[in-house]
Amino acid sequence: MLVQQGQQGLTLANIGINFYICKKSLAFKLLNLYQMKYDECLQVLSPARLNKYAQASGYEKAKTLRLYQCNIKLSQRFYGVIGMFEIMLRNAINAHYKQYFNDDNWIINQARPNGLLEQEASEIVRIQRTYTNMGVYNNDKMVASFTFGFWTYLFTRRNYRIGGKTLLQIFPNKAHGLKQTDIYNQLTAIREFRNRIAHHEPICFNATRAIDTKYAKEHYELIRTYIEYMGFDSDSVLRMVEKPDSILKVIDGMK
Repeated sequence: MLVQQGQQGLTLANIGINFYICKKSLAFKLLNLYQMKYDECLQVLSPARLNKYAQASGYEKAKTLRLYQCNIKLSQRFYGVIGMFEIMLRNAINAHYKQYFNDDNWIINQARPNGLLEQEASEIVRIQRTYTNMGVYNNDKMVASFTFGFWTYLFTRRNYRIGGKTLLQIFPNKAHGLKQTDIYNQLTAIREFRNRIAHHEPICFNATRAIDTKYAKEHYELIRTYIEYMGFDSDSVLRMVEKPDSILKVIDGMK
């Protein structure tokens, strides 16, 4: 095209006009492509879900999609962090009660009437039978079969009392004066944060739909604190997973 224009008399004005036309044409095509992607996202995610992010992004479509993607990435990072903590917590509880009850099968035996796990007896028996019928039953299988909620409920007043009021021993470095109720409430907060992520809910803006990572940061710090309470260095433990720090910074930069 430029050679032909040169033959006709190439000028800076001609170059500028054609460049402007090409640029506008490309921008229009990209805009149409982007619009299609945003409309597709509305159909896939539902307007009710995406509009929350749109409101937080000032209804800028590019920013809306970017914020949604950042929330996905942030949730992925927290999935690893919470997973590490959940495994640490359940293993610590299991080790503690195996020793306290002097019983490697404490989960099964504490499901008896008036036992620590009486309220979960039907589920425990069901899981035990499943593994026994498969020929793979052992304590480790049982430990891995229960939800985060199962383990945090062991810190309720009733369960803490029946467990001999000893369970706080798994937190040798806990803050002075921290009591059973405090720990139960904080572990519940972590569990609810975990469930929010598991249900694909936003953790990148606040109740007023303003971009805000305070909620995520508070729970990240709480998880790290409890890892420290258990006698481990949180930085060392979390080297095994991708931490959320860099994504938190990206979201903070979108305010």
